[in-house]
Amino acid sequence: MRNRRLISVDGKRGLSRREFLTGCAGCTAYASIFSLARGKAAASSPPLSQHTVDGQKPKIRLVFTHIAPDRPTWPNIGYDYEGRKTELTAKLRKALPEIEFLPVTVQSAQEAEKLLQNDQDVDGYVVYIVGIWTGAVRKIASSGKPTVLVDDLYAGSGEFLIEYAASRRQSLKVAGVSSSRFEDVVAAVRCFECIKKLRAATVLDVTDSEGFWGDPKVIKEVFGTEVRKINSPEINDAYQKAERSQAEKWAKYWIENAEKVVEPSPEEIKKSGAMYVALLDLLSRYRAQAIAIDCLSLFYSGKLPAYPCLGFFQLNNDGLVGACEGDLPSTMMMLLATYLLGRPGYISDPVIDTSKNQIIYAHCVAPSKVFGPKGPANPYRIRNHSEDRKGAAIQSLMPAGELTTSVEFNTERKEIVLHQATTVGNIEEDKACRTKLAAEVHGDINKLLGEWDRFGWHRVTVYGDHKRAVETISALLGIKIIYEA
Repeated sequence: MRNRRLISVDGKRGLSRREFLTGCAGCTAYASIFSLARGKAAASSPPLSQHTVDGQKPKIRLVFTHIAPDRPTWPNIGYDYEGRKTELTAKLRKALPEIEFLPVTVQSAQEAEKLLQNDQDVDGYVVYIVGIWTGAVRKIASSGKPTVLVDDLYAGSGEFLIEYAASRRQSLKVAGVSSSRFEDVVAAVRCFECIKKLRAATVLDVTDSEGFWGDPKVIKEVFGTEVRKINSPEINDAYQKAERSQAEKWAKYWIENAEKVVEPSPEEIKKSGAMYVALLDLLSRYRAQAIAIDCLSLFYSGKLPAYPCLGFFQLNNDGLVGACEGDLPSTMMMLLATYLLGRPGYISDPVIDTSKNQIIYAHCVAPSKVFGPKGPANPYRIRNHSEDRKGAAIQSLMPAGELTTSVEFNTERKEIVLHQATTVGNIEEDKACRTKLAAEVHGDINKLLGEWDRFGWHRVTVYGDHKRAVETISALLGIKIIYEA
């Protein structure tokens, strides 16, 4: 088709992460420029540390279950349970210093019942099954609190398999680990850090609409995250008060580090700089970590003086969340990615090309640091917003050859939809949104056509294979996963 081709940073083909990381000598220089420019540009802006959650460690009850060592069972009669428990506790504390572990041994269902009665203030449970059969596992799994069951292989296997299967069948808030790799235990238990941060986080929703895109009550119930609604006069007031010298520094930084500026004038980009300073002010004022703006409705109606796209671009690069169109479910998936994976989520309106087994993630803003704030940056262009050809937006040229994980949350059904795809390049097409990341779908692309009425058009894409991580934290939060491909 005319005017439609796959492009990369060199305009010729998709760029793999290996090539991106090793073949571009400018990456280190870019990172240095970024640090320097940001230090100058943001000198008078609220420090990002003001937007972090309170940092309180999650309190996790570490429960070891086994019967008395003088009885024959797995692992064996006379087994050194005390030595094994001491070893595992030390390894967990070393691997997860941000979690406060409270070890205890439980040898029966009755002991588990007493423990639960006195454990009102713990954030969750890690049940390490180091011997069988106690009956305690079922009691704790049914507590209603997030619980990770761990099979100490060849010691707890029978009770683990039965109780984990029963927990899944009953849709309890239980995740399971049955692996000889200790790192898999660590990855599962680390989810408690993410849950703690989500429960302490605040999302700002800027809209003049009476309703919400997504139900704040369900978000509070499932994630523990507070949603604060503010109206357009408040963001406009912050915009008017934004220090223009700071806005100009951000505009200069974005322009100097862009591959090129296509449509917007320097004055338009300065307006985006002022909007970004306003966003930082609002986040600081409410001690929030994410902001969603009903940008299209507000801009089209003249209630928003500039698109927030460049500001969202910067927030997402820096480990905060800026989300389009007041979409709260997508905002939560982006916040989840930030806390769980340390990477930004890219919100998009996908297009599906069945002839090529491809999904194209399209939107007018995307991050350029898809591997996280400390990772390398890919090139980007500054464009106008596609639909109305106004304002300033981002066309990010993201790396090819990478597995991605895409999700969305449905607040009515309390479900997450998930698919995976491998990026193949960036599409240059004047129609529709500016960033267009093409990826080959893993699975049945025709099945991928089937969930959009229930989850909406948006998807949130994160670079990397995060299927297992999403499965684990979804289990702990009581969310069902729908595999859409």
